[in-house]
Amino acid sequence: MSRRRKNYPIVEVHWVDAEEHGEIGWNSTTDLLKLAKKECPTMTSVGYLVHQDANHLALLSTYTPELCSSLEKIPMRMVVSLHYLVPQGEVPSPADAGTPE
Repeated sequence: MSRRRKNYPIVEVHWVDAEEHGEIGWNSTTDLLKLAKKECPTMTSVGYLVHQDANHLALLSTYTPELCSSLEKIPMRMVVSLHYLVPQGEVPSPADAGTPE
């Protein structure tokens, strides 16, 4: 039996990612101290916002009531911005688009 699909909002999240550098064993102190001064990367994720609270938000990139993609959880302390994406009108499906002339 198919469950009813929820209308989760689609969002774009900009967030600062944590990093770890170096290999197992010995590393060059000079090289890693240079990397220590570089800013952490700001990432962008887009997906269905399936959960948000004061601690974290959770996104799915693909969703049906029965199956979904992996879950991406982002701590709110790492979020730089959160934008709700609003549909700008109907887009024809590839099946309805026909073939190019």
